[in-house]
Amino acid sequence: MAAILASTSDARLSHESASLPGVSRVRRVLDRRTFALTHTELERLFLPIARRAGLPTPLGQHRRNGYRVDFYWPTLRMVVETDSLRYHRTPAQQHRDRVRDHTHQAAGDYPVRFTHAQVRYQPAYVEKTLVQIAHLLEERSRSSLVP
Repeated sequence: MAAILASTSDARLSHESASLPGVSRVRRVLDRRTFALTHTELERLFLPIARRAGLPTPLGQHRRNGYRVDFYWPTLRMVVETDSLRYHRTPAQQHRDRVRDHTHQAAGDYPVRFTHAQVRYQPAYVEKTLVQIAHLLEERSRSSLVP
């Protein structure tokens, strides 16, 4: 199965492996180049932007501070959420997002949110922002190590 996921889009499963439950779902949720777990198309659009920003492969769909987060970079302690309109439109959903952000901040993590429009239509802005935040967090990390 791993060989199929790592191969080109022309690769196929056969015999018993082709009929295993969940095979197509697994293939849809893994980013083909990094094998980072993703949940939505928006998250899949975000990963190449993060790579261009020079970030390492994040932990995807990771449990952090009691929440499942879209992406987490442990060395930076950065949590990134990609906010689709489907799950982040209403005032109640936005309130829950703020509570999540506050929980991450209280635990010493740095939460960052990008909207669907930013990821889809302003990838250069997202990339630039990630570069700036990563630099800030690297500096913060270095200064906390110096006595």
